[in-house]
Amino acid sequence: MPTRLLLVLAALALAPTARAADAPVAVVGGDPISREQLEKHVKPQLLEVENQRYEVLSTGLDDLVASKLFEKEAKARNKTVDQLLAEEVAAKVPAPSDADVQKVYDDNKAQLGGQTLEQTKPRIVEFLKEQKEGERREAFVKELRAKYPTTISLKAPVVEVATAGRPERGGGEKAPITIVMFSDYECPYCSRAESTVAEVTKAYGDKVRLVFRNYPLPFHANARPAAEAALCANAQGKFWQFHDKLFAQQANLNAETYKKIAGEVGLDQAKFEQCVAKNEFRAAIDQDVADASAVGVSGTPAFFINGRMLSGAQPFDKFKEIIDQELAAKAS
Repeated sequence: MPTRLLLVLAALALAPTARAADAPVAVVGGDPISREQLEKHVKPQLLEVENQRYEVLSTGLDDLVASKLFEKEAKARNKTVDQLLAEEVAAKVPAPSDADVQKVYDDNKAQLGGQTLEQTKPRIVEFLKEQKEGERREAFVKELRAKYPTTISLKAPVVEVATAGRPERGGGEKAPITIVMFSDYECPYCSRAESTVAEVTKAYGDKVRLVFRNYPLPFHANARPAAEAALCANAQGKFWQFHDKLFAQQANLNAETYKKIAGEVGLDQAKFEQCVAKNEFRAAIDQDVADASAVGVSGTPAFFINGRMLSGAQPFDKFKEIIDQELAAKAS
């Protein structure tokens, strides 16, 4: 069959698919709604679903990898997997001490409904035993992965997020980890996240580059003025000092507070007040909001760790999990 005829037939075969992709998903009074419009409208939810899907796949893959490693090591030792785990996990976990049991009881006493230590001890012992066995199992998997080289090619969903020349601290552009943070000075969850971010930067030092971008929520009347004041402070090289004090004064965000903080951090007061009065950084904040919306941000705080989205005031361990994965990927 002539090549030209083959190409024509192939084009005809693909045409219905192309037409289906271009076809509107709805038509309202003659006005079409495209698939592109729909996906843009629900992008935050789609990103969340993609992240959840990755988490499920990643957890399942970890289980499969561990099972394969156990099988290989059991075969090498001429044992069953159950015998191997009994020897390497259960046998290497000591019984919880009385002090450990007492601590768990004391820490959770308010939730135990008046039950005594003796009444709850068996459950606490079982809880501690399972916890320690889980930790030992993870350690054993790491030992086996060193013995049996393991490559993970499953990739987390990644979104390109511009740093846009915004205030940053840490290891600079050469840092292996870049965290872009979208935040709101009036958001209580953002304030809570500040201490976690500080813990992250302290733990990883110059391996992390932290970039701050604004996402003032429309129902927080003081968030945008605070953001503009912080960027005016940035123009004088005092962003982070001003930034930290804004969160410390979150309950009193107003023009007088900004002037007071400007004096405390040593700004040229006249230049600062002129900058704020002229809204010199309105366009920069508008750009932050537009960029955030484009990558699926719908609330604060929102973080992108090397492009991997992490929403909300997450604990340190969640940051550590992603950062360690990214560092390991770069090392390999």
